[in-house]
Amino acid sequence: MRKLIYYWLAAVLAILINIGSQWAFVMTFGQSDTMVITSVLVGTITGFLAKYILDKVLVFEVAFEASGEEVRQFFFYGVTGVITTLIFWGTELGFHIAFEQEVMRYVGGVVGLCVGYCLKFVLDSMFVFRK
Repeated sequence: MRKLIYYWLAAVLAILINIGSQWAFVMTFGQSDTMVITSVLVGTITGFLAKYILDKVLVFEVAFEASGEEVRQFFFYGVTGVITTLIFWGTELGFHIAFEQEVMRYVGGVVGLCVGYCLKFVLDSMFVFRK
């Protein structure tokens, strides 16, 4: 149970980093379609890196290593992330298209991230941070 609580605390922090990065990006560079898409990519990268570090250290309690195991973990974390990122992007951009409001795009992003993180916890437990 502790692992699951920590996982969701890490998820909330990663969501705040992701959505916050997107918001800061569009506030800085504007709301054009190109900037919105770019902001989603910026949020994805910042959220992904933060979530990897939090999951590895806080949730799964795995030390960083200077070895092939570190590369393997990061690779498989990325592979599982591709699947869940598609859920996140589809939901966020679907809300953006359907509602045509900035706030609803962020709502869609949070919904997509939550759904994706549910799946990612299972995948990461099975394939990435297995002991």
